[in-house]
Amino acid sequence: MASPSASRTGPVAETSGDGEAPAARPPRPKPEKKRRDPRKGRGPARRGRALPFLIGGIAVLAIASTSGGVYAALTTEKKAEPAASDTPEEAPPTAGDPVNVATGGQVAPLRRVVPPDVLAVGGGSISAAKIKRIAKMSRVKDVAAVAGGAVQLQGRQVNAFAVDPSAFRSWTPPGTAKKTELWEALAANQFVVSPAAAEQLQLTRGYQYPVVARTMPKLTMGGSGALGLPGIDMLVSKKSGEEMGLVPNVAVLVNAPGVSPAKVVKAVTKVLGPGTNVLNLHESKYQSSGGGRSASYLDLYKQAATTCPGLSWTVLAAIGQVESDHGRNTGPSSAGALGPMQFMPATWKAYGVDGDNDGKADIMNPFDAIPGAAKYLCANGAGRGGKQLYNAVWHYNHADWYVQKVLNLAKAYAAKYD
Repeated sequence: MASPSASRTGPVAETSGDGEAPAARPPRPKPEKKRRDPRKGRGPARRGRALPFLIGGIAVLAIASTSGGVYAALTTEKKAEPAASDTPEEAPPTAGDPVNVATGGQVAPLRRVVPPDVLAVGGGSISAAKIKRIAKMSRVKDVAAVAGGAVQLQGRQVNAFAVDPSAFRSWTPPGTAKKTELWEALAANQFVVSPAAAEQLQLTRGYQYPVVARTMPKLTMGGSGALGLPGIDMLVSKKSGEEMGLVPNVAVLVNAPGVSPAKVVKAVTKVLGPGTNVLNLHESKYQSSGGGRSASYLDLYKQAATTCPGLSWTVLAAIGQVESDHGRNTGPSSAGALGPMQFMPATWKAYGVDGDNDGKADIMNPFDAIPGAAKYLCANGAGRGGKQLYNAVWHYNHADWYVQKVLNLAKAYAAKYD
């Protein structure tokens, strides 16, 4: 892997004050050659040329870092100085609910989780026209374009995305998405890293660190959480990204529930053309052993069905499509139903499930709501099939037309995927 060091300058020519060469040639010190610490570097040539060279490697790192990470052979760095008193050393004293305003270091509430199915990383900015074409593809539900680039932190190369915290949090694994203090820190122009980066780079929350890009700002570490994207280990705010010179729209995340990710990769590759790496995030080599990456809705339906012997995942998928279009419309409905599986709050109290083991059964979180739906259907006999399955779906929504629609959709899913 190429070294992340900035462009080098040659040794300084040495002459006497009047321009004549010295008579003798004693050993000459070379102070300029020793100034390799990015926290002490100066000069526009050093910073200005680093990002274009490294940005071309972000796609390569997104592939190569999954086995060993960006941080091979780390050296111990001196810990940075504590930040000023405006850094959130302690999380805001909340009861777990996000705040309602998205300005001034605060973020909008987390409404839903959007599991990314495909990540495309270009060698430069991806045009708005191409992003629009991807968004209009059949079955594509959500698209997020972000700025990014390779920067230097603690003397090591790190791939960073510059994001709007209120919008991007939905694309991260649920445990990270619900850490409101992380997103508030990001909104306050601090940075967030993956747990691996925090450990291996010896980063401490509340401390400032120089980040080398086109400029070299000192940013405060706001915390860490699983980001769920291979090779991406750092998030900064959009404002910080602009100041650092990160490349706009260098990456696109795509959510296409119910579609084969391999087909989405092929279609996105056709739109973006050569020079872009398009990754199927469902491939085993991109799966985190610690469960850090978000699963797709298709995965969640299949996993939840295993908790109810005899229940086909296709029934859950059909209900998910009818109720919210796989998380596209999470309510509240006119009747007050909420979340991707449209539970009434009273029913959720009885059948809610903590599917992601974060200590909370969240009606809005598909990692909880989908296994909750499986639990409810199972309690009404869905695992026994036949009339019992019909009756269980009827209990979900008391209408025969609804049952028939769900069961017909389930057959269509079975014909396509089984």
